[in-house]
Amino acid sequence: MKQYFRSSPSVRFFFLVVSLNIWLGIWLSGFDVVHWWLYIPGGFLLFAAATGFCPGMIVSRWLFRET
Repeated sequence: MKQYFRSSPSVRFFFLVVSLNIWLGIWLSGFDVVHWWLYIPGGFLLFAAATGFCPGMIVSRWLFRET
């Protein structure tokens, strides 16, 4: 069951790269210009990269019965 809660280092790096691209887009557009909804995936992916815990991956693995 523990494998559901930890991401591999390569997946964590992928989360970090995607999150940084979202935050770069927010910064280039202007923090006061972009819609607040764009902060949600950027924050969640940054959290997943830092902790290795990604609820989206847990749900995906559960739905597709991946171990």
